[in-house]
Amino acid sequence: MSEQDYAEQLKGKRGFRRIVNAAGYSRDGLTAAYRYESAFRQLVWLNGILIILAFILDFGPASRMILVGASFLSLIVELLNTAIEAAVDHTSTAKNELAKRAKDAGSAAQMLSMTLMAILWLMALWREYGFNIF
Repeated sequence: MSEQDYAEQLKGKRGFRRIVNAAGYSRDGLTAAYRYESAFRQLVWLNGILIILAFILDFGPASRMILVGASFLSLIVELLNTAIEAAVDHTSTAKNELAKRAKDAGSAAQMLSMTLMAILWLMALWREYGFNIF
């Protein structure tokens, strides 16, 4: 079977079968990211701890939703960053300015998502507990 036939076969799925296939691909992506990307593993553990803390500490429902959302956002951005890096490396591992820009943009997106998460945690802690941050 050619690559084109294989791609058409996968894209031709409809209805419930398409949903089942998509769930399998998502599981495969999460598994691969966790197995091969140390940054993703670190974020899974960090965000797991932060999500547990969001429910243990006495935050209001809105603060909890925002903190959990920020954790998921950082994981999503890391998955996208990993996908960009894999696609670029698959194309070529030679030094290339456009490849560097793509990888650096993915890294910058992750830095911004982590910065957002840190700011939101500091604001939530300050709001709920009155910590003097500055």
